[in-house]
Order: sequence, then structure tokens, then C-alpha cells
Amino acid sequence: MPDSQQSSGGRAVAYWVVTVIAALLFAVPGTLLILHVPHMADEMARLGYPSYFLGLLGTFKVLAAIAIVAPGFPRLKEWAYAGMMFDIIGAIVSHAAAGDAATTMVIPVVIACVLVASWTLRPQSRTLVSTDLVRGASPNTRAMERAR
Repeated sequence: MPDSQQSSGGRAVAYWVVTVIAALLFAVPGTLLILHVPHMADEMARLGYPSYFLGLLGTFKVLAAIAIVAPGFPRLKEWAYAGMMFDIIGAIVSHAAAGDAATTMVIPVVIACVLVASWTLRPQSRTLVSTDLVRGASPNTRAMERAR
């Protein structure tokens, strides 16, 4: 097997490993939030969030996890990855605003790294491709043509 096929096969395996981990890191806590599990509800209340927010945030977490592993829908995947990053950034800011120790922010940072790895390793079939690039023209070339 040529090296390029081996490396693309390794990249695909790495993508799926980190993507499944990322999906689980959102689906499990999302489900716990939806169910208003006491530990999660207490922590969210400590951070200042109202109880109705748990169901909303939990639902978005679960839907995002499904979106990144489901086939097709590249635009939805982009939004899911963005929403997941907003969630992680929100978690870091919430812990900082609550005066939590910096060590509490390590877990969200690690989750962000897993998420970035998943997004970066996506195969071409799971990315949102510009129609200009599909036609063979760079975005700069198309912009210059329109400016004429």
C-alpha cells in the first residue's frame, strides 16, 4: 500500500477517534443536563445559570454531538463545531467569573483541543467547500473578476 493511502487511512482513523470522543464529551453532559441530574444542576446554579437553561444547553449539546458524527450536512457540521466552541469558551469564562481556580479550566481547554483536532482532521467529504474553489478559481481571482 502506498504511503499516501496509509497516511490518509491513519488520518481517517485519527479523525474518527477524536470525533467520537468529542461527540461523547458533549452528548453525555448534554444528556445529564436535560435530565437535571443534581450534580450538574447544582454546578450550573453555582455558576449563576437558571434551571431552565439546563434543558436548552443540554439539547444543543446533544444535537451538536449528533451533527458532527452524522453523514452529510457539511454546513450543519460547521455550525455544530462553532456552537461547541462557544459552549467551551462560555464554560471557561463562567468558571473564571465565578472565581474558580485556573485548574478548573484545564478540562474545557482539553475538550477544546479535542474539538479542534476533530475539525482539523475532517475528510474533504465532511467539509463545507466554497463553490469558487470547486470551480477551480481561488476566491481572490473571483473577487478580481467581479471588480472589473
